Amino acid sequence: MAERQRRPARELRDLLSAARAAGGAQDAETAGRAASRPPERPKREVVTSPRTTAARRPRYPATQEIDEQTRLGEVYMRSLVRTQLRLAVFVCTLLGCVVGGLPLLFRLVPELRELRLLGLPLPWLVLGGLIYPGFVAGAWLYVRQAERNERHFADLVERE
Repeated sequence: MAERQRRPARELRDLLSAARAAGGAQDAETAGRAASRPPERPKREVVTSPRTTAARRPRYPATQEIDEQTRLGEVYMRSLVRTQLRLAVFVCTLLGCVVGGLPLLFRLVPELRELRLLGLPLPWLVLGGLIYPGFVAGAWLYVRQAERNERHFADLVERE
């Protein structure tokens, strides 16, 4: 029963809103006709800014941040130094393990200690001469990776 009473009120509300949309029609008959017509779509308008040639905010490059030693420049430099330090610690650890591990290897494996090549004991040859190409390879690895880190840093700074 309550639903029956609500339905006419809802229809009346719809008719009145349609009447208002139809240009202020006062009676329900005119409102009914307006409600039966499909609503007209408003014409689309393109909205653009009148300031199309407005000056843009001047770019403040990251290199200037670094040169002026601002907090942002410090963050950039700290990231580069941290990356280079991580690389240096890695290469030094790698070479230290190899150089420190060879005497330990010769100590634990007596057969290697007593092996002779070209009349010299193998530990002397390895630790006295053949270790230097390992140092050169480590230095080459370090320089190559350090330059790569610097290139990435320069790309990061130039991109901003």
